Amino acid sequence: MVSEIDALLRPDLRGRTAYGAPQLDLPVTLNTNENSYAAPAVVVDEIASAVAEIASGLNRYPDREFTALREALAAYLSRSGTVIHADQVWAGNGSNEVLLHLVQAFGGPGRTALGFTPAYSMHPIITTTTGTTWADGMRGERFDLDVASTVDQVRAIQPSIVFLCSPNNPTGTALGLDVVEAVYDAAPNSLVVVDEAYAEFAREGTPSALTLLHGRPRLVVTRTMSKAFALAGLRLGYLAADPALIDALRLVRMPYHLGTATQAIALAALRHTDLMLATVGTIKSQRDRLVLALAEMALDPVPSDANFVLFGGLADQRVTWDALVERGVLVRDVGIAHYLRVTAGTPQETTTFLDALADLMPDHLAGADR
Repeated sequence: MVSEIDALLRPDLRGRTAYGAPQLDLPVTLNTNENSYAAPAVVVDEIASAVAEIASGLNRYPDREFTALREALAAYLSRSGTVIHADQVWAGNGSNEVLLHLVQAFGGPGRTALGFTPAYSMHPIITTTTGTTWADGMRGERFDLDVASTVDQVRAIQPSIVFLCSPNNPTGTALGLDVVEAVYDAAPNSLVVVDEAYAEFAREGTPSALTLLHGRPRLVVTRTMSKAFALAGLRLGYLAADPALIDALRLVRMPYHLGTATQAIALAALRHTDLMLATVGTIKSQRDRLVLALAEMALDPVPSDANFVLFGGLADQRVTWDALVERGVLVRDVGIAHYLRVTAGTPQETTTFLDALADLMPDHLAGADR
């Protein structure tokens, strides 16, 4: 029987389930790709001071253009070697809001967005909730994207928006710039969005699509302060693109969408960029440790440029997930048969996970006599 609310709900939303990873109170939580390290005390103190300073003015609306924050984000991105100006930067409450602005402005009824599955699960959710049609592109056997296959899919679908991820979530795989360039050239009527939420964790020599922005007004590179900056609770995502595209996003953003406190906290953290990113190297070393250790267990880890590792070779990933939970360790079942995803945490968290998983081997291996 359809309830009164279901009857009122948009038909395309009926029966859907909301996005969200399980939130369980366990000793080791490695399921949402959070940074396991808290902000350093000196940064916490500066954040507290910054919030105290603006608190008496909260009766007034925030800077609608978040000018100082855009300048600081542009300066941070320019550290990559590609000069980014403030008028090329946009921000929102997490990268999800930034992605929503893009789809609101360039998607909508009668338009299609294309992504390559498996990828970030919010891309199709954001797409469909704006009335945009979602198209599932396909990856190779090792979750890669090559130029020929990707271009063929883009030309067949002719989308208004193409989502590319580098590194990709949940696989951790990075994308060659040749793929981005080929997609851009093959889709002259498309916005091309490269989601680089995990870019700071990429292995040495992995390129960023920031280097391709000049002369490509339909190209967008999205980033976040949730991961490498360890500010998941802040909710600050941002992007770099052509200034004309930034102007288009002003048409769909809500008034004063970035609060004064959010701007102040982000600015305080950016004043200590090197300190905030000091744990990235340690996290990368734990990621690489995971890849080696999982392979030694006869599992199948996917080489990763992110702060997590997707690994296969399991007889039943849900059974293994439950068994790890019983041992106090929470990882992510991303819905790919025989695979689980684990975040690279602190050395102790990594050890606890590996020890727990080792206790389950070889009984949980695919093909094991159970």
